[in-house]
Amino acid sequence: MSPIEEALRAELAAEQAARAAERAAFEAVIARLEARIAELEPRLGMDSTNSGTPTSKESIQAAARRKALRQTSERQRSKDRRPGGQKCHRGASLEPTRDPDDTREAEPPAECSGCGQGLAGAPLTGWSWGQVWDMPPVALEKVHWRVPKVRCGGCGRTTTATPPFGQAGTVTYGPNVNAAAILLSSQGNVPVERTAMVMAALLGASVSPGLVARAHHRLTDPLEQADFDQAMKDARQAEDVLCGDQSPVNVLGKDLDPVSGQPEPGAEHVVTLRTPDARLIWYAPVSSRSSKALAALGVLDDYAGYLVRDDYRGWEQFDARLAGVQQCCQHLLRALKAVHGLHPSWQQWAEEVRVVLREANAAVGAAIADGHDQLDPDLLAELRARYDHAVGWGEITNRHREWDEGKNHPGYVLARRLKAKAEQVWTFTRTFAVPWTNNASEQALKGPKRHQAVSGYWHTLATLGRYCRVRSYLLSARGHGVRTIDAIHAALAGHPWLPTPIGA
Repeated sequence: MSPIEEALRAELAAEQAARAAERAAFEAVIARLEARIAELEPRLGMDSTNSGTPTSKESIQAAARRKALRQTSERQRSKDRRPGGQKCHRGASLEPTRDPDDTREAEPPAECSGCGQGLAGAPLTGWSWGQVWDMPPVALEKVHWRVPKVRCGGCGRTTTATPPFGQAGTVTYGPNVNAAAILLSSQGNVPVERTAMVMAALLGASVSPGLVARAHHRLTDPLEQADFDQAMKDARQAEDVLCGDQSPVNVLGKDLDPVSGQPEPGAEHVVTLRTPDARLIWYAPVSSRSSKALAALGVLDDYAGYLVRDDYRGWEQFDARLAGVQQCCQHLLRALKAVHGLHPSWQQWAEEVRVVLREANAAVGAAIADGHDQLDPDLLAELRARYDHAVGWGEITNRHREWDEGKNHPGYVLARRLKAKAEQVWTFTRTFAVPWTNNASEQALKGPKRHQAVSGYWHTLATLGRYCRVRSYLLSARGHGVRTIDAIHAALAGHPWLPTPIGA
């Protein structure tokens, strides 16, 4: 082979090697971009239903998509689903009472149900029965009270008595009308103006929105005089487990800073603390979601039980004085589902953690059903080892994975959080009285959210505070077996129901 041919072959080989290296570099870039796209595409579908993203931070597209899906699911019915109650659904029907308020006789049948012949004068062969439960017709009773005046023999001053409700010389709607206004607006989430319209239609008399607003004043004033808030705090302090959460609300007029005179910064929230059951449900307004505002409520001063909560940092200031904290596993499951959706293969660890937590909850339920007060130590150790291994893998595999500039990969952030808060995640497996989710608090916050969805907003933080106090009173009274209407009447009469600490 001539020197020229050798030079040409060497040049060709070098060019082929360069192109192979270039092609390998392109393939690496393509592979990296495909992986990046595989992670980014699921992010477009992330919203409050499949991740920890709050609805307030959703994009317009995500909110619209969620609304469309909700409307579709509400309007479409499965072809195999028949109307009405489904098979194996346990219906709810009235059971006949053995102690009716009244017994009456119905008219005998006028004609035979078989041939249609008239039954006038036909002999009576026996009796059957039926019960009708109803309420008296709603009617406005106008009572004129003669109010005596008595002159004091000592100072000569004349004292005028008062009617059972209201003041002398005035026309006032009574306790039943006020109770109806409170029930409709507080428990029924009916706006003030609509409450007045409904009541006017029922009573056949003019009812103003002002009456509805004053009805809440008439209820909250006795609660304040009886120190209902302190009684609720004392009752909460005696509980072994509490659940806490907060939710943003719309308040039209912000409070002013007493020093600067400017509106206070931050967004108003409703805070709730409740027992896992519905015995005690307490609400309070705060002007912002800051740790300082939460601490100013004094909600957990001197409380030494367990607290079930999400991972909001404002609650962390109370951890040192608590017996323990349970991280809401429902929040964690949503976050794990979102990370797993980024790449089902690379983020399989997240699904493994979800499975382990669910298995742990099922094991706790089975242990309680069998009458045990703790998990089998070997089973608990095996579940915890699987959790730690999966979380460790999530941390390692995502440590250097690319994400938005200046930010860590969500899988890495979540894995680090699950590792750091592991003891708080697993509290429910060591103390069976502690629920594994904070669903109780989230359910409690549905009331204010639903009220806001109907009414739109509260005028001031003070009106929000009255709403919170009324709702705390009525729900907690109902949780102790007191009828809501009876609790309202007791408060209007100046003797509100008050909770007592367990064991008191």
